[in-house]
Amino acid sequence: MSFSLKVKNEVCRYSDIDEEEAIAELSAIMKVSGTLMLGGNRQFSFKIITENAAIARFIFKILKDIFHIHTRILVKRSNSLKKNNVYVIMITKDADVRFILKKVGLLKEEEDVFSLDYSISKSISENEKLKKAYIRGAFLGGGSISNPEKTYHLEFVTHDNDYALDLSKLINGYGLSSKVIQRKSSFIVYIKEGEQIVDLLNIIGAHSSLLELENIRIMKEMRNNVNRLVNCETANLSKTVNAAVRQMESIKLIQKEIGLSRLPENLRDIAELRLNYPDESLKELGEMLNPKVGKSGVNHRLRRIEKIADELRKER
Repeated sequence: MSFSLKVKNEVCRYSDIDEEEAIAELSAIMKVSGTLMLGGNRQFSFKIITENAAIARFIFKILKDIFHIHTRILVKRSNSLKKNNVYVIMITKDADVRFILKKVGLLKEEEDVFSLDYSISKSISENEKLKKAYIRGAFLGGGSISNPEKTYHLEFVTHDNDYALDLSKLINGYGLSSKVIQRKSSFIVYIKEGEQIVDLLNIIGAHSSLLELENIRIMKEMRNNVNRLVNCETANLSKTVNAAVRQMESIKLIQKEIGLSRLPENLRDIAELRLNYPDESLKELGEMLNPKVGKSGVNHRLRRIEKIADELRKER
């Protein structure tokens, strides 16, 4: 089961809602995934399409229990490569369609002239409980979230630019920074930051999914920190090994060309130690000297040896 499906199934279990919340939630679902059809004799019918059985049951239950509207659910085989079932919730009675569309604020009728209103009403945008219900419905109707193990991305698919901007504004009222882009004929409201996705899951009531995502975020952060430490240690080790190899080459060159006995005593002592202990650190070499010398002192002497070797190379 995908993470997106888990979230939607959890949100669908959030069924203890009153009529106002049901209106807000249905309003969003119907706007992003519904289709209004006009048949003969100006008779309306309405359908909502989803690939999620839990969402289909949720819509069916709300329409039946709260609005007393009986619907038909058709199950079709998807034409997509996923080959999932497609659930079509049909409201076939003209009176029921007009009633629910007016109830959710989607249909306006003036002097026998009908128009569709996709704006988000002030009664929703100015009410905290209804705002959350509306965002919940928008996610059920057109939302998805990527596998957080791979990347952080949550989006709402809509079919109208103005509506997408309104939805983004509603979401951003919670301190989030959703953005809108166009993808073919759709307008996408998306969030890409893991922390903000966690906040949105909290808004829509997906608390179990929120905890799962937080655990994944913590594990990913720990892995990244460990990788950074390992890379840093590897880089430091590589640097140390390269320096030791370079020092050995310089000492062997001096030994071959003029002999180590020609070096000052302090340089000769550290050169002989490096030859005898090629794998020891600068600190460990310094502790072998008498008197002991610190890491920076050992490094300074080895640099002087390398400088002498460089001068010998130039004279060749």
